[in-house]
Order: sequence, then structure tokens, then C-alpha cells
Amino acid sequence: AVVSTQSGHYGRDTDEEVRLNKGPPVLTEQERYKMVRSVKWVDEVVEGSPYVTDLETMDKYQAEFCVHGDDITLSADGTDTYQIVKDAGRYKECKRTQGVSTTDLVGRMLLMTRANNVSQSSDQGLPSQEEFVSPYTKACNLLQTNNKITQFSSPSNEAKPGDKIVYTAGAFDLMHPGLVDFLEAAKKEGSYLIVGLYEDSAVSQYKGSQYPIQILQERVLSVLANRNVDEVLIGAPYPLTEEVLDHFNVDLVVQGKVLEGHKDHSDHFAVARKRGIFKVIDSGNPLKTEDLVMRIIRNRKMFMDRNKKKQIKELNNIARMEEKEEEKKKEEERAGSSSSGVSA
Repeated sequence: AVVSTQSGHYGRDTDEEVRLNKGPPVLTEQERYKMVRSVKWVDEVVEGSPYVTDLETMDKYQAEFCVHGDDITLSADGTDTYQIVKDAGRYKECKRTQGVSTTDLVGRMLLMTRANNVSQSSDQGLPSQEEFVSPYTKACNLLQTNNKITQFSSPSNEAKPGDKIVYTAGAFDLMHPGLVDFLEAAKKEGSYLIVGLYEDSAVSQYKGSQYPIQILQERVLSVLANRNVDEVLIGAPYPLTEEVLDHFNVDLVVQGKVLEGHKDHSDHFAVARKRGIFKVIDSGNPLKTEDLVMRIIRNRKMFMDRNKKKQIKELNNIARMEEKEEEKKKEEERAGSSSSGVSA
């Protein structure tokens, strides 16, 4: 990420740079641009930014400093991709959301292989969940707190008199460009958008036991980060109830033309249809969560190798850091011994 005090610029790498330094991307370059633009804290996206952040790029966009999470990002040769800006004193670090990483999510999807009619012969040798988890995140799961939700929420963002309130609900599992386009289309139907998120058990009921891939707490933060969402109803009732419509003074309930893997064919928006406030909208993007899962499953060997190589790089880097720290301690001890001898 490249950030200045005037506005936030988010740099996104090309597919080739990602493949070289990290492994195959799950989303295409253009899909990643769309995803980042949908985040409410981003003001501008720098397309094709270098994987190793350099001072020339920062100066070009008048960025005063560069920001990244407290996990380590390594290039193909195992070096810190932010070392240049760190050395220049133009790097800031923020606490990342623990327990959630691309590596971990890819691992969860790989473990769905057995549930997607992949032959046993091709399935042999699939590693366990532990082997997919980054060493920087494997020690913790996402722990939701009120403070964390507050950080992701927009301050004082209540519906105003005269607002046309739009409601939609679903799993919103693995936020992707298809969902981003749907939320944008839903917001255009009114002026205030409320998104209901179903409990994990409800999602499993209508999509199957392998879903959701992300737990409710993870899905809440993903939806709250979207710039078109004004309010999130956590644990929304499935199906929709009169109580929700009355409590939020809903003017319109929308559903996407593309349904995300529904096995339950009952009309869960029946109360809205009965009131005459239901509408099916077409975002123009047919992408579904299931499509992302199939991308992983079709190329599971490639993604398994990706995760394994990433972990090896990270573990090697941890070992180097520990060696440097140990050497630093020894030097301090030697310096202390020398000064003690001089004093005597």
C-alpha cells in the first residue's frame, strides 16, 4: 500500500509480478483492481505497481509513506519487499486482522476438494489444514470484538429522513467482484443500503455443509469494508421476516439475478414480495463464490505448491531474523564485558 496524508493510494501488482514473487493469484489483475476500489478507505488505485515498493513510485504519487500489516511480505528471492522504504524512513506498520490470510483461505478451499467429486487418486497426498496455514497466522483465529466492528463501521451513518432504504441478505462468503458489483447495483436502487448476513448454520442449510468458507465474523468485516454498504444486520433471519422490514423501515428488498448456490428453493423473501417491495436486479457480473472455489480445485496442485513455497520462504525468513537477533545479543554481551573490564 502506498499512502499520503492528502489521500490514500493503494498499489496493486500485475499478475506476472504476483506469480513470480508469491505464486498464482486467485483473482485476475482486473478483478483485484475492482476489489480494492470497492474498499471505503481507498481513494485511488495505482495499477501495475511494483511488487517491491520503490521510492520512485512513492514520489510519483506524492506519497509521504508506505503502510503494510505486521506480517512479512517476501519477494521471490526471500527479501523484504518493503526494505527500501524502511531504510528510507518512509514505512509505517499497522496491526493486521489476525487469523485471516489469503494463504489460509486458499487452504480452506483446497480442503473442499473431497466434496467436489474429485477422484480419490488425484486427491491422494492432499495435506492437512495445518499445512495450508501461514506461520504468521496459524497460532490464532479471528476473534471478533465490539472495537473491531466499530473500526470497520462508518461513524454516525444512520438513515436520514427521506432516505430510500434498500435491504438485501445472503452469505456474502468470500467477497469477490460479483458481490461487489451486486452491492453497487443494490445501492443505486436507493440511498441507504442494509445488508443482512445469515448465520453460518443457515448458510450450510441452503448451500451445503462445506459452506460457508468464512465464518460469520469474517464475513461481517468484509461487508462492512465495502463503500456501498451503510448498515449490516448480523445474523439476519432466514427467511426474511416482517419484523426486519418494519424495524428498518425498508422501502425495497433486492435479490441478485445470479444466486449463490442455493439448494433451498423456497422463497426466503416472500414477505417482501407480498408487500410489493421486492425486486430482482442484474449487476451484469455472473461470478459466484463457487466459481472461485472451482478455480482453486481445478488448479489444486499449483495452489498447494504455492502455499508450501510461501511457508518455506516465511520460515527461512523467521530463522534469519532469529539468527540476527541472537548475534545482536552476543554483540551486546561482548560490549558489556569489555566495558566492565575497562572499569575494573
